[in-house]
Amino acid sequence: MVTQSHYDLAVEIGRWLLQRNWRIATAESCTAGGIGYALSAVAGSSAWLEGGFITYSNKLKERVLGVPNEVLQSAGAVSAATAEAMAVGALRLASTEVAIAVTGIAGPSGGSAEKPVGLVWFGLAWKGGQMSWKCHFEGDRSAVREATISEALRCFEKIS
Repeated sequence: MVTQSHYDLAVEIGRWLLQRNWRIATAESCTAGGIGYALSAVAGSSAWLEGGFITYSNKLKERVLGVPNEVLQSAGAVSAATAEAMAVGALRLASTEVAIAVTGIAGPSGGSAEKPVGLVWFGLAWKGGQMSWKCHFEGDRSAVREATISEALRCFEKIS
C-alpha cells in the first residue's frame, strides 16, 4: 500500500514530468521497487513512467545497469559513483529523459563506521546531466526504506 505522502509526491513528480513531456525510469537497490510502486499508484502514470530495474545484488548492478566492477570494488555498492552509474544505466536502457537510482544500507545490519545503517546514496541522471547526493535516515529498516522513497520522489526538485 502506498502512503498518502508518497502518493502526493508521485502526483507532483508526474505533473512535473508531463509539463516537460519527459518519462522517468528507476534503478533501485535498497527499496527493491518501492519507488516504482509509488509512481505507478497514480492513475495515468503510464504517460510518464517507463519502468524500473531492481538491482539488489552487485552482480545485477554490473550486468544489467553497467555499473563498472572497478567502481563496485573501489567505492562499494553504497557510494556516489555507484548511484550515478545506476542512474545513467537506467537512463540509457529505458531511453527516458530522467532516471533516479538509490543504493543504501537499510539495516538492521550491514553498516560500518564509514557507511552506517541508514546511509543512502541517490543518483539522478537526465539528458545533459547527472548528480548524486546522500542522506542518513534514522529508524528501523522500514523507516529507512520509506524515507528513501520519499526523498527519491522529490528528485525533480534537484533539476527544476
